[in-house]
Amino acid sequence: MTSVSTLLADAALPTSEPILRPLMLQRWVDVVFLHWAYDPMVVQRLLPAGVTVDALHGSAWVGLVPFDMEGLGFPGLTPLPLVGTFPEVNVRTYVRAGGRRAVWFFSLDVDRLLPMVVARHLYHLNYCAGRVTHRRSGNIITSRVERRWPRSSDRATTSIDLATGPAIDPADELAQFLTARWGLISAARRGGLRHARVEHPPWPLHQAEVLHLDDHLLVAAGLSAPTVPPHVMWSPGVDVRIGRPHRLLRNYSD
Repeated sequence: MTSVSTLLADAALPTSEPILRPLMLQRWVDVVFLHWAYDPMVVQRLLPAGVTVDALHGSAWVGLVPFDMEGLGFPGLTPLPLVGTFPEVNVRTYVRAGGRRAVWFFSLDVDRLLPMVVARHLYHLNYCAGRVTHRRSGNIITSRVERRWPRSSDRATTSIDLATGPAIDPADELAQFLTARWGLISAARRGGLRHARVEHPPWPLHQAEVLHLDDHLLVAAGLSAPTVPPHVMWSPGVDVRIGRPHRLLRNYSD
């Protein structure tokens, strides 16, 4: 596997390409991006063989990302009745595998059973179930998670309040690195890796200020608790098309 140190000279991120036959359609609304810098080797130890942490100027980044999922469905059946809209809070990082740069999800907390089961089956993602809320009132956003399944000895909760602010330049280098990701990578149940393309417009990004934060989801994912404030952004949202997952070539060296 390529060593982390060889990835610190960062190449330009790819741009979104049209997905002609998406498997799923959805809209991500009121998306909050909280990110912390970590030593790349700390994050690397949590990734499976064949997946390498993607670093920017010597730092890996781990995100806590709450949002509202709206209009979830399949082409010709959008949204899914009763279950197409729900809140989600995920913990993620940024990786390379099989020649792709993508998102790796440590966890995705939702409060709907059917979407959780479908996503775990189709995309092999680590969805979790429990009490999840995500609301915006004016410029104030509140997010809460109390995970109930799968149960563990670690406390898996989060409580976030923040205020949204003015627009920022989406071409900012760090903003691009954290949000311009056009795919996801997951581990297949029978071994190997899978990649699914993601298509959406460039994020409209805004500044944001954390008013309250009490998070335990990062620790539940196996990371140390952050000791510094996060980098914070907010977006009103984007429409999203997600492609079918495909196996990545084995023994591919970036």
